[in-house]
Amino acid sequence: MMRKVLLLVCLLAGCAPTFENSGPGSTPPALADEVFVTQDGTRLPLRRWEAKQPRAVVVALHGMSDYSNAFDMPARDWAERGITTIAYDQRGFGAGPNPGLWAGSDAMRRDLADALEAARARYPGLPVFALGESMGGAIVLSSLAATNPPRADGVILVAPAVWSRSDMPLLYRGALFFAAHLMPGLVLSNNASRHVVTIVPSDNVPMLRALGRDPLFQKRTRSDTVYGLVNLMDEARNAPVAIQSAPPILFLYGKKDQVIPAAPTQAVAQELGGKAQVRLYDNGYHMLLRDLQAPLVWQETGAWSLATEPGS
Repeated sequence: MMRKVLLLVCLLAGCAPTFENSGPGSTPPALADEVFVTQDGTRLPLRRWEAKQPRAVVVALHGMSDYSNAFDMPARDWAERGITTIAYDQRGFGAGPNPGLWAGSDAMRRDLADALEAARARYPGLPVFALGESMGGAIVLSSLAATNPPRADGVILVAPAVWSRSDMPLLYRGALFFAAHLMPGLVLSNNASRHVVTIVPSDNVPMLRALGRDPLFQKRTRSDTVYGLVNLMDEARNAPVAIQSAPPILFLYGKKDQVIPAAPTQAVAQELGGKAQVRLYDNGYHMLLRDLQAPLVWQETGAWSLATEPGS
């Protein structure tokens, strides 16, 4: 029995999840026309939707498997309202470095802080907001609980990924652990479970079909990347009680969200208490900013951003 245990330990040590190595650097973060340069010198693809006369700036973080183009629909609307939107392909996603490899929550949070500072430098005098969708929302939310949270004049959480291990069935947790440690490079298809259960992320079918044809939208995911995402969701789920102070927060989620269960989402919203203004959309799915009723979300999010006073 002991030999089997030792063998298992050796296997786990030898097949630990593979994450991208990165650390703090000394390069001043900067936003160029099509690239965001982080402190450690990493160059991340950048998209910008400029308002003619900007009154506010939104730094937007995309969700799992996605990339910066996720904000093309809402950002065009916000630009008409006077809001400039900046989005970058996060490490391991889109056209960024090491596609498919999980960069680690700390690195992604550092990138957010860098992007906010770079946005302040490029748009002096304008309020700068951090927006996170799904996985991006988990990054933004967990950043607020850090000892030195990033400087944002306001935060917008769009269906944040807060489905932690404590909210998952034991079978899910066990399968994830062994897959990530024994088969970290195991590639899972986003459609692998379609014959077992159908999850509808949005009611905007043409948009979903376009994502299926988009080569930069990841259709397959490594098991250790899923493991890293769940680690991040653990951090986001526990963040509200650790937040000491926070800028104004707008928390958005859909009643028809089939990706992140309602129970942990509602728990986080409740734990944020007076720190957040919560809006539930009865016809909203997980991809709130791209659903068929998304124009309503764009309108209300844009109005909130322009009406929010920094530090209020």
